Amino acid sequence: MSQTQRGPEAGPRQRSLMLPFILVTSLFFMWGFAYGLLDVLNKHFQEALNITKSRSTLLQAAYFGAYFLMALPAGMIMKKYGYKSGIIIGLLLCAFGAFLFYPSADMKSFEFFLLALFIIASGLTCLETAANPYITILGPKETSEFRLNFSQSFNGVGAFLGPIIGGMLFFNNDAGGSGSDLSNVKSVYLVIGGAVLVITVLFLISYLPEIKDKDNARPSRSTGSLFRIQHFKWAVIAQFFYVAAQVGVGALFINYVTEYWQGISNERASYLLSVAFLLFTFGRFAGTALMKKVLPRTLLTWYAVINSVLCVLIMAYPGEVAVIALLAVFFFMSIMFPTIFALGVKDLGDDTKKASSFIIMSIVGGALVPPLMGMISNTSTALSFIIPLVCFLIVTYYGWKKAGPELKT
Repeated sequence: MSQTQRGPEAGPRQRSLMLPFILVTSLFFMWGFAYGLLDVLNKHFQEALNITKSRSTLLQAAYFGAYFLMALPAGMIMKKYGYKSGIIIGLLLCAFGAFLFYPSADMKSFEFFLLALFIIASGLTCLETAANPYITILGPKETSEFRLNFSQSFNGVGAFLGPIIGGMLFFNNDAGGSGSDLSNVKSVYLVIGGAVLVITVLFLISYLPEIKDKDNARPSRSTGSLFRIQHFKWAVIAQFFYVAAQVGVGALFINYVTEYWQGISNERASYLLSVAFLLFTFGRFAGTALMKKVLPRTLLTWYAVINSVLCVLIMAYPGEVAVIALLAVFFFMSIMFPTIFALGVKDLGDDTKKASSFIIMSIVGGALVPPLMGMISNTSTALSFIIPLVCFLIVTYYGWKKAGPELKT
């Protein structure tokens, strides 16, 4: 039995953790919104800055490359100064990057946009490195996967709203947006920067307890010995390929829809991307509920198998039916990131922060793999979905063979 469940003090302790839980969960919404906007920017910049599909995927490379470079420094900051410090630094970086969108749009410089996105993503790296493991320890370890999936559900809510706002402002002429106009991009990111500063103040004036897992207290492992733990090592691998699939599918979603569904405009395709993220969000909540009855690793395995089959359909039969299959992919991706993460750091005790850094580093899959998908898409967007197919097969293997035994949540 975990420390949070022992004795009569369990009830008051759980109540004392509610405010930190709510504040940290709000961060999941924030970076979901940022990611939802990113896929709309991908298509918008192709037109506004006259760049190719493969070049536009450098947005994803800059965004997710920051996770690889910043995850270990973020982990070291948290280890020395605590979760709250990591969150504050992450929020300030996000605000600074958002404000840089204003001069980037004035200069119409794709390279400067890449820098701004890299800074935003550096901040998000700090937030994710802190928030994901913090949520898993804000309560009993037996329900860590459930808690993380619940908080990550609000990531889906943000991702759902991002394409709606992006499509409405970036592509809708009535709202002052057009294929070549960047003025609304400036406005949106100025608002985002201001909102992030408000959130920063809320965290500065709030108390976030530093929690130690007393049941798993042990001397910290070396990096080498940590990677000898199978469920952690394979979580890093599985997360790399899962994020690669998610980012690639999202980056080329609007391209796929406009190419294979006759008569669909960029704006309508953006709204359809929002529907995809709505399914993603619904899938998070539904998956969280299913984990009351089904082992998380089992659910992960079956969802990955289904997405593998859907990718074959998307490649073989491009058209309206395949677009529906593409929407379904988002539903079955929903639980993958938080489930892989929670399974990877389970029972690691004082090594949780270090392990979290490595799993967040693996998000670099979203930087390295989608450009390859973009290169293939220059020949055939449908054929490029062979990349997420391979990725989902690797996630299937992790859930089936390497996630390790566990109790039902």
